[in-house]
Amino acid sequence: MPIAVHRLSLLFATVSVLVVGATSAAAIEPTIEAGRQAQLKYLLAQDCGSCHGMTRKGGLGPALLPNNLEGKPDALLVATILDGRSGTAMPPWRGQLTEAEATWLVEQLRRGLE
Repeated sequence: MPIAVHRLSLLFATVSVLVVGATSAAAIEPTIEAGRQAQLKYLLAQDCGSCHGMTRKGGLGPALLPNNLEGKPDALLVATILDGRSGTAMPPWRGQLTEAEATWLVEQLRRGLE
């Protein structure tokens, strides 16, 4: 699937997801519907993996393994996912991901993916 089509499908899927919200990323463990979880895992594997390495050990972007994320606040990681990093290849995902989804992704990365 072309990246633009994939990202557009993520945007439409985001609109239909029911999320239990809160004001602070650190204060919630979001509830994400199972189908959306599968889409987000695919995003981690394919889109994030294309820069951070398919095994998340690093590449163009830094490693995203649990030990590499130690000491980094959840709020910083969520903001990086949503707003990107200027001056780097890290794009913003806001508009395609909600704050709750970005928080869920951070939790998955901290747990380590199977």
